[in-house]
Amino acid sequence: MKDQNPSPRRQPSSGRASSVDFQQALWVGDRQRSINGNQPCPFLRRSFELPGAARRATLHWTALGLAEMHLNGQKIGDEVLAPGWSDYRKRAQVVSCDVTNLLLPGVNTWGAILGDGWFCGYLIAENSRNHYGKHPQLLARIEIELTDGRKIGVGTDREWEVRNGPISSADIYHGESFDARLEIREWCSPSGRSTGWRPADIFPPYCGLLQPKINEPVRVTQTIRPKKITERLPGHHLFDFGQNLTGVCRLRIQGRRGQTVTLRFAEMLQADGSLYRDNLRSARATDTYTCRGTGVEEWTPRFTFHGFRYVEVVGLRNKPGGDLLTALVLHSDLRPTGRFRCSKPILNRLNENIRWGLRGNFLDVPTDCPQRDERLGWTGDAQVFIGTAAFHYDIRKFFHKWMQDVVDGQRKDGAFPDIAPTLLPWFGNAAWADAGVICPWKIFWHYGDKAILEACYPAMVRWIAYQEKTSCNHLRPATGYGDWLAIDAVTPQNAPVPRDLVGTAYFAYTTQLMERIATVLGRRDDALGFRRLHGRIVQAFRRAYVTPEGRVVGHCQTGYLLALAFDLLPPPVRPKAVSHLIELIRVRDWHLTTGFVGTPLLCPVLTRFGRTDIAYRLLLQDTYPSWLYTIKNGATTMWERWNSYTKEHGFGPVDMNSFNHYAYGAIGEWMYAVIGGIRPLAPGFKRILFAPEPGGGLRSAEATLETPHGRAQCRWKLSGKNLAIGLTVPSGTSARLELPPGFLAQGPKTIPPGRHEFLVRSSKVGT
Repeated sequence: MKDQNPSPRRQPSSGRASSVDFQQALWVGDRQRSINGNQPCPFLRRSFELPGAARRATLHWTALGLAEMHLNGQKIGDEVLAPGWSDYRKRAQVVSCDVTNLLLPGVNTWGAILGDGWFCGYLIAENSRNHYGKHPQLLARIEIELTDGRKIGVGTDREWEVRNGPISSADIYHGESFDARLEIREWCSPSGRSTGWRPADIFPPYCGLLQPKINEPVRVTQTIRPKKITERLPGHHLFDFGQNLTGVCRLRIQGRRGQTVTLRFAEMLQADGSLYRDNLRSARATDTYTCRGTGVEEWTPRFTFHGFRYVEVVGLRNKPGGDLLTALVLHSDLRPTGRFRCSKPILNRLNENIRWGLRGNFLDVPTDCPQRDERLGWTGDAQVFIGTAAFHYDIRKFFHKWMQDVVDGQRKDGAFPDIAPTLLPWFGNAAWADAGVICPWKIFWHYGDKAILEACYPAMVRWIAYQEKTSCNHLRPATGYGDWLAIDAVTPQNAPVPRDLVGTAYFAYTTQLMERIATVLGRRDDALGFRRLHGRIVQAFRRAYVTPEGRVVGHCQTGYLLALAFDLLPPPVRPKAVSHLIELIRVRDWHLTTGFVGTPLLCPVLTRFGRTDIAYRLLLQDTYPSWLYTIKNGATTMWERWNSYTKEHGFGPVDMNSFNHYAYGAIGEWMYAVIGGIRPLAPGFKRILFAPEPGGGLRSAEATLETPHGRAQCRWKLSGKNLAIGLTVPSGTSARLELPPGFLAQGPKTIPPGRHEFLVRSSKVGT
């Protein structure tokens, strides 16, 4: 059967993406590869003659799959896992880069190595591959202007050659295997040998949209040397890098010809010191390297990544040194924007765990985890964490691109996907699909970016219409994931809070956001319609789920949190609901019972209703379940479950037990706003509220954020009854200072741009 590219409904395109014109370029690759199981990575090349020196030259390329581009023996650029992952049924991303300095007068050789990647590699589960197509393919063109003014274009065409090389397999889940004995010396050099090559296969035109890549590329952002090397069994050397991370290992070895070294990756160790890999499920997470036997050899995998802290190395002939393996940290190369520190080291460690969880999962799309046979763009995880992420890094471009994936995956009936890029038939579930509204709003609120609202607005309108149409008297059906992984959940999705309550609460919340979004965009009629719909939903919620005494159906922490956070209760009963919430926390000996939906709301709701003292008490718990319990048990990233590991029961359920899952890191948004004291009062931090609230025995804290207008900083220190506050207000903004309750000179204070120092007294310091 003839191989077809995805999305046949669209008009064929050989390559147009805004200003990028591939003209007569063809899609090339290797059709002779088997479509079953891991296969060798194709090496492709073409030589061409340049009749003079180049003044400027730009390479435009894209791939269905992954590609590493080369020119005259040099790798082009420092991107990894390029061009990234998109919904290939709708669009592919185009990378453009300057190659002027790599071109030579006369003969040039241009080449690429292809990997399966997300296009046709394993995705979701064991034996599940070829989701978008069967073979990786390349489309590319170099636009050249010579010093004499002539212009030349060279693209992928029938002159390209293909052959296998030393990469015998490469898969995101399973790892990469490299046989250095099969290396093709100077394969992409004008002096390279011509034997072993055959004409590349030509594939049909791509039927989707070719679009310039708008988000940051994945790069190596840090290297880490092993902290400890042990030999648990003869010949089994265990490397501990001291940090759970996402990336690969660079191997440096001097071995004998044919000697094979195997690297197996894991996040945790069993009680006997062996690797804990049950949680990887079907992902083999194993790299192998076979030595060519000529001096010191160095190898880095190209088309895979792992989530790991530990690496077991088998196949060495001698005791390894610390230079054998170096961990290379991979993630989207986002610009850092936020810093936080306080007087409690364990909270600083929690902040670092949150940051490492972000780094491990913001890899071209916001994934749930980086280690097992999943690594998918779960929308619920992203929407609860986006506010925290926006503190640590500039995520505008990252989420502009990912929201394209979300919108691309939207069904015709308006249901947003639960995963983006979309792979599974799971759509329209509360708190997950709602990311289609929440994430654009959060980007707008944090950066003042209206463009993302404009781009997503039609899809967001369809989502609200879908919810209204599929509701019964404005109540959502009991579908989806509920308060996922809550402590008292009978199954992961069946928590004490009813799923229809979760759905109706989010229906109200996203409709209220749509009123605000329509207002921002000047769509007054739409805003009025959303306001009226929101009122009807709130009334339906109150009739169905709230008693006159402020009890919420399910009588659990998350039910009260949703009702209070989303303003779903009549004002007179809110204090009663807060009392019920506090009592539920008290009877658990001041512990949380919440899952993915409730946990991000817990501390913000308590602070909003004047109980920051309880929020601190929850944050600083170090017994199970709590954020600090994980740290006491060795966590260096956020865990998927509160019971991913406990001293009493060991590891949690292996079917779903990630040790690098950022959802519970959403507590960071509260930490930076309440402990750090920096909160936006207007989109893009045009107006800023500085409102630090000391508590929990903290003596000092500092938060710094690079806003769209410049640096904002809040630092405070308690000394006796004195509270010293230092502020930095960016130029072009205004700010307000609110002092904590009990301090003298209470009330709002307007702060102009610049640096400011304040010293205030309190009779309640330390309470």
